[in-house]
Amino acid sequence: MSTTTPSQPPFVDPAELVADPYSVYARLREAGPVHRIAGTDGLPAWLVTRYDDVRQALADPRLSLDKRHAKPGGYHGLALPPALDANLLNMDPPDHTRIRRLVSRVFTPRHIARLREPIRETADSLLDAIEPHGHADLIASYAAPLPIAVICDLLGVAPHDRRDFRSWTDALIAPDPAQPSRAKEAIRSMLAFFTQLIADKRAAPADDLLSALTAVRDDGDRLSEDELMSLAFVILFAGYENTVHLIGNSALALLTHPGQLSALRADPGRLGGAVEELARYDGPVPVAIRRFPTEDITIGGVGVPAGETVLLSLAAAHRDPRRFAEPDLLDIGRDATAHLALGHGIHYCLGAPLARMETEVALAALLDRFPALALDTAPGELRWRPSMRARGLIELPVRY
Repeated sequence: MSTTTPSQPPFVDPAELVADPYSVYARLREAGPVHRIAGTDGLPAWLVTRYDDVRQALADPRLSLDKRHAKPGGYHGLALPPALDANLLNMDPPDHTRIRRLVSRVFTPRHIARLREPIRETADSLLDAIEPHGHADLIASYAAPLPIAVICDLLGVAPHDRRDFRSWTDALIAPDPAQPSRAKEAIRSMLAFFTQLIADKRAAPADDLLSALTAVRDDGDRLSEDELMSLAFVILFAGYENTVHLIGNSALALLTHPGQLSALRADPGRLGGAVEELARYDGPVPVAIRRFPTEDITIGGVGVPAGETVLLSLAAAHRDPRRFAEPDLLDIGRDATAHLALGHGIHYCLGAPLARMETEVALAALLDRFPALALDTAPGELRWRPSMRARGLIELPVRY
């Protein structure tokens, strides 16, 4: 296949990319399939924008998640200690295959299904607390504390020992330039927290995922201490952060599309399919985790050298008219199961069933409780997280 050099792309305003990413990605997508841009760390990267190319790249074994394949002087990203860095988001086979197999032995669909009722009970309890007020910030009072409770229950964190997980993930996903030490402090706090938590589970195992992971075996193989620590970190970091944004973005999408909200209220049985469309329409991860070609490759007819940083735009792919008809419209009747919000290929999200169930239960409880739920501000006044890597609201004021 012949390769080309990408032409100069349309100007990308970082502020616009946060406030209105879909119009920016649309310009890029129509200008060409691959563009040279400044990545999330400010260094040059290749951005892939069209659905077919993004989907193929997500499953391409030549695109490595292992940072050791980054070229010298290239991507440096977030510096994590070894005990947190040995995680599935930085691994390729065979290590990735081995750890995923061990985790899958205990993190089963049956285990996840047992969480549905406790999640609904937690959701109802949170709604009980805000109901008398008639208005609330749906992020702070509902979309954030619900996944925190689920993750803590999953890992076996006692209620009295639950920390400010959101401040830790905020510091890593959307660092404050005025407080450069916050990310390092968050990493130190997480490392200390999980070190003590794993020690507690070894000393007194309980009926929770982390206790099961400390004991899991497969033909004599077991998780190392660093692997256990890194898994707990990823479960918190990805499982919590992404679910907060998926719930919040989904609620906003429905509130700004009253016809779709009415259709869902008229037939709650459509909620499962609606969650798939909501994940496509405004998912929590605009750009998949960076990848590094292990050899010179071609993506969308564009040559990308080995070791350079490749960013796969899920947000652009999900609005690609080549794959989804009228992609800028929210349509809960659409078959959106081909979305990539939870990944594709061997790196497909291990917690995808849990994220789907949490979002479905959260929306069902919210819509059941508040038939008059409405935005309490103009959509244009809403503030978004200042990040290319996460698509989520800072606040979602509602009245009911």
